[in-house]
Amino acid sequence: MKIKANGIEMNYELSGNENGEVVMLSHSLGASLDMWAPQMECLEPGYRVLRYDLRGHGSTDAPSGAYTLEQLGDDAIALLDVFGIDTVNWVGLSIGGMIGQSIALNHPDRLKCIALCDTAALVPEEAQPIWQERIDNALSKGMNSQVDMTMERWFTAPYLSNNSPAIKRIRDQFLATPVAGFVGCGEAIRRLNYLERLNEIKKPTLIMVGEEDRVFGSVTSQTIAELLKDKGFDIDRHKILLETPIKALGVYTVPVKVSGDVIASLKVWVVKKQQT
Repeated sequence: MKIKANGIEMNYELSGNENGEVVMLSHSLGASLDMWAPQMECLEPGYRVLRYDLRGHGSTDAPSGAYTLEQLGDDAIALLDVFGIDTVNWVGLSIGGMIGQSIALNHPDRLKCIALCDTAALVPEEAQPIWQERIDNALSKGMNSQVDMTMERWFTAPYLSNNSPAIKRIRDQFLATPVAGFVGCGEAIRRLNYLERLNEIKKPTLIMVGEEDRVFGSVTSQTIAELLKDKGFDIDRHKILLETPIKALGVYTVPVKVSGDVIASLKVWVVKKQQT
């Protein structure tokens, strides 16, 4: 469904338990709200689930020009305002996690908690030429120039070799992304620099990363977790898996299953504000 918010037509789906807390899902670069379809069976019985296409993605408008993470965060807040939703539990993957950080820093009253999945808080100077090349190639050659290397970053070689229908679906989503949206969000990502502001985030935070993620590896996620820990947070093991959390850096591995098959594993940190 579509609705006007923050000056653009935004595509969204609002589903699940009408009496439950709202979980808002923000997808990765080159994806769409369909990315979250496998999670709906677990989420919808207990939560009201709001998923949406980012600016420049899926069926949401794709204005030309550079976007910013603050603008993308404002898009999400405007969508919440349309529905009269005060607070959400935020789950963001990749750029969705970056947008989540923007909201936690600029609109903290709109979040109950935040999950940062396979994301970062800084894109370093040495990565700028890489992003410039991606943007230039997308502009001159289209999304086909980006799809193979993206699939190789997103999935392990053994999983890619299985030619799963899920891979084709995600690949098709990526190819359908408007170039203007890829470029606009790419410009936002390359300017990511929240590392020194992480101490301002006061909401409970879950940090997750694929164990074999070559882009946002566990070192990046541990850096975020440790910076929050240094600023008055405890980093605990997940309360759902462990009844008694530890008061130290807790890292554990979670199997990720699709149709019963373990296809990957995640390293997870849970960060929560210390009680005073």
